[in-house]
Amino acid sequence: MTNSPIRENERAALGARLSWEAVRAGLKLDAHGLIPAIAQQHDTGEVLMMAWMNLETLDETLATGRVCYWSRSRGRPWRKGETSGQVQQLREMRLDCDGDTLLLLVDQRGPACHTGRSSCFYNRVDADGVEVISEPLIDPDDLYKS
Repeated sequence: MTNSPIRENERAALGARLSWEAVRAGLKLDAHGLIPAIAQQHDTGEVLMMAWMNLETLDETLATGRVCYWSRSRGRPWRKGETSGQVQQLREMRLDCDGDTLLLLVDQRGPACHTGRSSCFYNRVDADGVEVISEPLIDPDDLYKS
């Protein structure tokens, strides 16, 4: 059985490169052709959001430098910020060791969350419940005005 390029890369020397075409073909997509993508602010390390990408949106993101996700609810590409103006510019893309999750290091313009918060991860969970731990940066109604 042949290993995928991603698997073969586990023991590669620092600086070794694989062909993107081979790695792309070996990505572990779900039954809907999607892969999870975690967006992180490149300079602070803040985890901003998690969304889904497919091969089309992955290719577009790499070609343009503007992050494009797959909207499961709309059934079409979702260019981050297309209605809110809160654009994500890709600084670097990383792939986990299993080839089934992406990490996008981005430059986020404005809040990443539709609630107006900088991060979608504003709910702290413990055994006693869920606590809101960050304020909106902007009223969410103002994010989506025409």
